[in-house]
Amino acid sequence: MNSKVVIDVWVADLTFPGYMDRLRRLAEEFDAAHPEYHVNIRGCDFRTLPLEISQAAAQGRPPAVAECYFYITQAARDILKNDGTPLFTSVEKAIGGRKEILGEPVVIDDIIPAVRDYYTYDGDLTSMPSVATTMLLYANADLLRAAGVSEMPRDWDEVEAACGRIAELPDGPSHGITWSNHGLFFQQAIAVQGGLLADHDNGRSGRATSVDLASKEMLAWATWWQRLHQDGHYLYTGKIPDWEGTFKAFATQEVAFRITSSNDLNYMVQAAESGGFGIEVSRFPDNGRAPYGGNALAGTSLWLADGLDEVTRDGALAFLQYMHNPHNAADQHKANSFIPVTNASFALLEEEGWFDKHPYHRVASDQLKTYPAHRATGGLDAATPPPSWGALFGDFAGVQDVMTRAMGDVLTHGADPVARFTEATAEAQKLLDDYRADCLQAGPRSPDTLRVEFFRDAEPYSGADLENVVQLNR
Repeated sequence: MNSKVVIDVWVADLTFPGYMDRLRRLAEEFDAAHPEYHVNIRGCDFRTLPLEISQAAAQGRPPAVAECYFYITQAARDILKNDGTPLFTSVEKAIGGRKEILGEPVVIDDIIPAVRDYYTYDGDLTSMPSVATTMLLYANADLLRAAGVSEMPRDWDEVEAACGRIAELPDGPSHGITWSNHGLFFQQAIAVQGGLLADHDNGRSGRATSVDLASKEMLAWATWWQRLHQDGHYLYTGKIPDWEGTFKAFATQEVAFRITSSNDLNYMVQAAESGGFGIEVSRFPDNGRAPYGGNALAGTSLWLADGLDEVTRDGALAFLQYMHNPHNAADQHKANSFIPVTNASFALLEEEGWFDKHPYHRVASDQLKTYPAHRATGGLDAATPPPSWGALFGDFAGVQDVMTRAMGDVLTHGADPVARFTEATAEAQKLLDDYRADCLQAGPRSPDTLRVEFFRDAEPYSGADLENVVQLNR
């Protein structure tokens, strides 16, 4: 009897209850359909996975497929094997224009543009998007109704005005709005204004060599945030990033609004149901005083090791297509509220009536696929996908820590945003320079340059922390 071809797949365990069970089930189903293969799923701590990948590459034993958090996209391109060649190869080039692999239909041409664009470099899809999220605005519908706020705020001015109405409520919440002090919010706020974090088009037309945390877009966001806080509208928990604390504030009706990830959708809806209040969900509010620029994404993608033999390579590619076929991608959305990554999976959910029963679940997809209706003027087509050019540069996590500490000083100590974020730029630039130096010899190897989520003064946290506030009815 011939032995099976083993495909080692290292994935980021995002720690949500049941998260790894689904991935292992997919591997078992693929094995059953392709008995000549065995997909070996290994769940890894998403914070340390890049370092594990780099170490395995240096030792000549990397997995066939490895999942990387979006922050690590540049590092994934830079990691080298022990012979000095790139560890990963392009998924698109490995597929080579085929329409199916081992009978599994190829889905990469159906990936929604915003998600495909993020993982595309020089016109080439380098990795297979596996998780996609974006930032949304959530509201307590009952509090909005009581305050006479008839529509969800569309821009920062409207958010401010709505918070002012909330503040006038007798026995109302202590604050109007909250969100976590986390890099994702800076990225989205800069993106909707068409701004950049790094040179060379955010590291997309060439390797990023400089970062700017004091751009006009960053300062517009930081200054508005500071004003909301000073006026008593924004609730700052005092912790970085404190996803759990801001979620608890919404669940206990201490605030009317919370900006957070589309990934939190199931939890936010459950919190409203458990708390006995209505919920509304809408797009991330933009800066109405600046042209609309697009969105930032978060999530993960799956990278294919270079140099695999043809049988192993095609087995790995076939599994990637199977994982993201319409049924499985739609299933993933239902389980975790991740954005359906292909048009076919979105269409299947629509056909099944999923969005009719769960209308809030389509908001994130609509945000990535279309311009806001109030912005679809001046030649912009509302059906045109907005840009999604998230930044690519090394030690993204370290830079994120720098910007969140800067904002913490602005909120807590009244630091001047211009001076503090100018100082932060210098600190962030040194981190990028250190990353580039670490890459010179054998690719990134230092734990500092391969970190994913890093906050100097924060305790470790995980997706499972949301269960401390509300447990989903599974």
